Amino acid sequence: MNCPFCKEDRDRVVDSRASADGFAIRRRRECLACGRRYTTYERIEESPMRVIKKDGAREPFERRKVLAGLMKAAEKRPVSIDTLDEVVGRLERLMTEQFDREVTSEVIGGMVMDELKKLDQVAYVRFASVYRDFKDVEEFLDEIRPMLKKGRKKSR
Repeated sequence: MNCPFCKEDRDRVVDSRASADGFAIRRRRECLACGRRYTTYERIEESPMRVIKKDGAREPFERRKVLAGLMKAAEKRPVSIDTLDEVVGRLERLMTEQFDREVTSEVIGGMVMDELKKLDQVAYVRFASVYRDFKDVEEFLDEIRPMLKKGRKKSR
C-alpha cells in the first residue's frame, strides 16, 4: 500500500477491525518512511453492479461518485464524512439485496434522497434540486412543503 502522503510503500498496520456494517475491514496504517497515519478499507470483490443511466448507457457502479454527491449536498452541514460513508455502505447493501447486477440511476437517486431526508433536510433539498432538475421555484416549493407540514405538526 503506497502512503498517500509520501508515496512510499513501506507501512505497518496499527489497528485492524471490522467496519460498522461488517462488510469491510478497516485498517489504520502508519507509514514507516514519513510516520503519518492513514486508513484503508478492505472489501469483498463482487461481480460489479452496473448503473443504467437515463440515456440507456451502462457503466460500473462507483461508490466514490455517490459519496461525492452526498458530500456536495452536505457541504457546510453538521454531517460527518463517516456518516456519509455509512450511508453509501447502506445503499450498496440495499442495491445488492434488491438488484441482481443492474440498477437504474433513478433508483439510486431515489435511495440517496430517502437517506438524506432522514439525515439532514438541507442536504436533502440541495441534492433533490440537482437530481430532480427543478425548472422553477414552484417545483422547489412542491418538494419542501411536505417537510414544512411535518415540522409544524412536531412543534405543536
